[in-house]
This record gives sequence, C-alpha cells and structure tokens, in this order.
Amino acid sequence: MAPIAPQPGIMDIALYEGGKSAIAGRDDVLKLSSNENPRGPSPAAMEAVRASAATLHRYPSTDHAALRTAISDVHGLDAGRIVCGVGSDEIIHVLCQAYAGPGDEVLYPEHGFAMYRISALAAGATPVVARERERRVDVDALLAMASERTRLVFLANPANPTGTMLHEAEVARLAAGLPEACLLVLDGAYVEYAEGCDGGAALVESRDDVVMTRTFSKLYGLGGLRIGWGYAPRAVIDVLNRIRGPFNLSGTQLSAAEAAMRDRAFVAETLAINAAQRARLTQALRAMGIACDDSQANFVLARFRSPEEAGAADLHLQARGILVRRVTGYGFPEGLRITVGTEADTTRVLDALARFREEAA
Repeated sequence: MAPIAPQPGIMDIALYEGGKSAIAGRDDVLKLSSNENPRGPSPAAMEAVRASAATLHRYPSTDHAALRTAISDVHGLDAGRIVCGVGSDEIIHVLCQAYAGPGDEVLYPEHGFAMYRISALAAGATPVVARERERRVDVDALLAMASERTRLVFLANPANPTGTMLHEAEVARLAAGLPEACLLVLDGAYVEYAEGCDGGAALVESRDDVVMTRTFSKLYGLGGLRIGWGYAPRAVIDVLNRIRGPFNLSGTQLSAAEAAMRDRAFVAETLAINAAQRARLTQALRAMGIACDDSQANFVLARFRSPEEAGAADLHLQARGILVRRVTGYGFPEGLRITVGTEADTTRVLDALARFREEAA
C-alpha cells in the first residue's frame, strides 16, 4: 500500500533550527543566540502569569478584546483592526494560508526570516527571493522580482540577521510599486528597538494592501509564551479571524501580554539598556577589526574575515560558556549574530573575543 503523500511543497521545508540553549558540562551558559530580552519579562507580566493559574479551567477569550484594547491604547491604533496570534509566526502562516496557494508566489529578500519560505511552501505557493545590496533590502530588486503571480511580499524591518533598516520613504515606494492583488507584510519583530519608527502603522492606515506584524517575544521578554499581533485593513482582519484557531491564545498568554504591553516603564528601561550596550558592542567589535553594520535591533551581526574564522570564534565562545548564533543558513557563513545583553553580558563577550584575537595573532 502506497504511503499517504503530503501536499506538494511540504517535503521541501527544512526543519527550523532555533538558537542553541545549552553547552554540555556547563551551568554558567550565557545564551545570546535567540535575541531574547536579557532582563526577562516585566514583573507585571510575571504577576499576571501567576494570577492566571486560578482560571486554568476556563476557556480563554476568543476575541482577545482586552489585549487588543491594550495594544490600541499604547500605540494609538484601531482595536478592530488588530489580530492576535501564537507569535507573529502564526500571523505570517495564516496570511499565506489565506492569500497564497498553488500557482502563486511569495516574495521576500534573500536574508529574510525562514518562516516566509516555510509558510509559503506549506500553502503550496512558490517562494521567490530578491537579492539584497550590502546587507540591506533593495527595493528595486523586490519590485523587479514581483509579478502578476505575487500575492504576498514579506519585509522584516529592521531585518534579521543584519539589523539594518529600510527608510520609511523606501517602504512606501515599495508598497506603491507592487502589483495589484498583492499584500505587503511588514514584519516588525524588532521595530521597537528602532527609535521613532512606527513599524508601518501609518502605511497600514493609508492603504488597503499593507499589513504590519509585531511580537511579544523580543522586547517584552515573552518568547516562551508565543504571542504576536498584526495590524491590517479590516477586510484582511476579517479573513484572518476566520481561519485562525478560535482559542489560539490561552488565558495565561493573553493576561501576560496585556500586562507587558501596559508596563511602559519596563519597556523604557529595556530600550535604554539595549541602546547603550548595542553601541558599546558595535564600537568594541570594530576596534578589534570585526566588521558590523549599525544595528537597529537587539543584536549585532559580527562579520569575520572568513567562514573558518567565524567558526573558530564560535567554538572559542562556546568553550567559555557563551552561545551566539551562526547564520550560515541566512547567507552569512562568515557571520555570528550576537544578542545584545546586559552590561555584564557584553563585558563577558568582549573579553572572550579579545582573547580570541590575541590567541589568533
């Protein structure tokens, strides 16, 4: 009897690999491989998680009204145009389910998030990649690759793993130049770290073909709970709400995210720490002769002289209990992506890399 075959495209999906979190034989591991908030979640969010234990026997809200209201209050958005999901990953996935399929194309930059390709293939669509220029998104390349078959264009801004950012005027030019019947999806997983940027909210307000996604996994320190949200035209929200799971977020997730969103003092403190340590890390890496761009996120992409040197540096850091991320799969075999940590974390990383340079001299 022949085995039951999955839908076309699914077996072309490579299993996703997250950042390492453990080193055998060490209990002092410094994990800087997954762009997590080094401070953890806010005290308000942790208290909300504890309080939610009393209602674990109750089904959660299906409309996520309280969380959508909190997001609306903080960001000045229309709560009726907000959708919540299991991380921004789920928003990306249901967008592909809803708007792309066999014969359609999903377009994204060459160093784009792995979930763009995964979700496109899962929907039966064809992933299409546009070249970047000097680790920056090239709007002209994206527009050249767009066709009448393009249904979704994904753009992370700031981008991962580069940390570089496309100016708002260029994002608007991209939106205006795309074919009809195509949605531009602005992935804002790291946008809070880019001072003064709205993540595309104004563009969503002014157009009917732009969607913005955000996450609670980075700035808010809730990666372990998997919570994200999107902001979109009402017609798109209506579609997404029809296919997402009605109970896709638990009561614990919803309570923690609402508390985290409203704890603006914790957010401000976290952003200040990130900005200071990101600048310190960038300056020190360059002083050691390790190239890196100015990052607008909570990580820095350190570029070594060769893939071999990057591999040796990675092993050197691991030997000292430090985990960073090799980003070969994202097109940077010479790169190590280093999450921005606390002042003590940065000191530990820089001391280890300084020793690596000394031993290699």
